Amino acid sequence: MDRIEDCYGFLLGKAYQKVWQMEKAALAQYGITPVQFVLLHVLWEKDGQKGVELGGRLRLDGATITGVLDRLEKMGLIERRPDLNDRRTNLIFLTPKGKELEKPMNQVTDVVNKEVISMFSEEEANLLKSMLTKLGLGQKGDR
Repeated sequence: MDRIEDCYGFLLGKAYQKVWQMEKAALAQYGITPVQFVLLHVLWEKDGQKGVELGGRLRLDGATITGVLDRLEKMGLIERRPDLNDRRTNLIFLTPKGKELEKPMNQVTDVVNKEVISMFSEEEANLLKSMLTKLGLGQKGDR
């Protein structure tokens, strides 16, 4: 490799930084980080999940999930409730305040997604999504 700009890790890292900063700025008005947003989003899809389920879906380790859940709980956006079928675990539920954020936060992240995708043709955008899905999630990306 002659130049660092030819390194996939470097290029992916720079792309990640750019999109992450865009999302971070868009979500700042709600005091939410991008990681907190994705966790809330998974709960908007299906409320009452175990922390380990959330971590598995988001591919985050237990310590990271616990920290994010702790912060969201302190913000009054989620609550932990004992699992009636397994007293050793808690289920994570959105509070009314957490539920209220779904529409406005999805709108701001939709704007970021549109801004990112506007840099590409429709064919390129579809190919990019497919490649990122395959690379990051280990799937073919044909959702």
